[in-house]
Amino acid sequence: MIVNRPRLEEIEELSLASYAVMSCKSRGRRHSEEEAPWRTPFQRDRDRIVHSKSFRRLEYKTQVFVYHEGDHYRTRLTHTMETAGVSETIARNLGANQDLAAAIALAHDLGHPPFGHCGEEALDQLMQEHGGFQHNKQSLRVIDYLEWRYPFFQGLNLTWETREGIAKHNAPHGFDSDEFQPGQYASIEAQIANLADEIAYNSHDLDDGISAGILHLDQLAELDVWDESIQEQVEKVSHLDPTRKLYQIIRTLINQQIMDVVQTTHENLELHGVKSPDNVRLLDKPVVNYSSEMTEKNNQLRAFLRENFYKHYRLIRMSRKATRFIESLFTEYLADPRQLPPNVRRNDSGAPLERVICDYIAGMTDRYALREYERLFDTYERV
Repeated sequence: MIVNRPRLEEIEELSLASYAVMSCKSRGRRHSEEEAPWRTPFQRDRDRIVHSKSFRRLEYKTQVFVYHEGDHYRTRLTHTMETAGVSETIARNLGANQDLAAAIALAHDLGHPPFGHCGEEALDQLMQEHGGFQHNKQSLRVIDYLEWRYPFFQGLNLTWETREGIAKHNAPHGFDSDEFQPGQYASIEAQIANLADEIAYNSHDLDDGISAGILHLDQLAELDVWDESIQEQVEKVSHLDPTRKLYQIIRTLINQQIMDVVQTTHENLELHGVKSPDNVRLLDKPVVNYSSEMTEKNNQLRAFLRENFYKHYRLIRMSRKATRFIESLFTEYLADPRQLPPNVRRNDSGAPLERVICDYIAGMTDRYALREYERLFDTYERV
C-alpha cells in the first residue's frame, strides 16, 4: 500500500480534532509551489527546517553553557529536539496536528544568536537605533530571507501556519505584523510548541545545573514541585546512583507537566466550546495552559533557577565574556565593513549595514564567534 499526500490529508481529517489545523486547509506559502506528492505541507516544512544550514548550526550554539564547558550539557540543538518531542506528545494527546507542532518547535530558535540569551540581549542593545533584535523575529527572517537553497525564491518558503507559529512564539500575539492577524492568538499547535519550550528548558536547565554542581538535589525539596509524586519516585529509586536518580526525578517532573497541560487544555477547550482553529485564535486567552496549581509551581521553579542558577557567578562570567565578544565583533565590522566576508558584504537582502552585521553575527555558532574574535583581535592569529 502506498500512502500519498491526499491519503495523508484524508487521515488527518478523519483522526484529528475539529480545532486542529488541517494540512489541506493551509493558507499556503509566500511563493507559489506545487506541493510534494508524498508529504503534507507541514511535513514538508519540518523536513526543510531540519535540512537547513541554520538548523545544523544550533549544535554549537549555547543553551546555558558555552559548548566548551562540557560535552553533556544541552545545546540549542538538543533543546530544540527536546521541545519538538514534548510538542508532539502534547499534540498527539489533544488531537492536534503533530506535524505542524513539530515544525514550529524545530524552527522556533533558528534565529537565536551565539551565547544564548545574553547574546540576544547584547545584539538587541547594539541594534536599539536600528529596529532592535528579537530571536523570534530573527527566526522568521532566517526562514524567509537568509536561507538560500532554492533557485526561484529566497528562504525556505514555509507555510503561513508554521511562520505564524514562529512569529507568535514566546509572546501572546507575536510581533507587530499585519500578515499574522495582530491581536489574535496563534493556532493550538503554536501554543503547544510555546509551552513545550518552557517545559523543556525549565526541566533541563535544572538537570544541567545539578550536573554542573551549581544546584543540589536537596534544594528541590524546598520547592512546591517536590510534591508527593516526586517524593514517591525518590523513595522508589533511593538505591540508585545520583546520576540515574536525577534522571528519574527530571523524567517525573516532565511527565507531570505534560499531563497537566493536556488535562487543563482539554478542560479549556470544553469550557469555551472550541470547535475550529478560528475559535482558538479568537479567544481572549491562550487555550493551551497549565492548571493554576502547576502555574504557581512553575513560577516558583523559574524564580529558583533565576536566583540560584542563572545568577551564579560562573554563568555571569560566561555571560559577560559573551557580551564583550559580540560587542567587539559588531563594533569592528561597523568601523570597517571590508572585514566582512565577500558573500556577506554583497548584501543580497538590501538591508542596512547594521542589520547585515547583525544577521551575520546572529548566524554564528559559539565557536565560530570565538574564532572570529581571535582572527580580528589576536595579533598572532592568522586571519
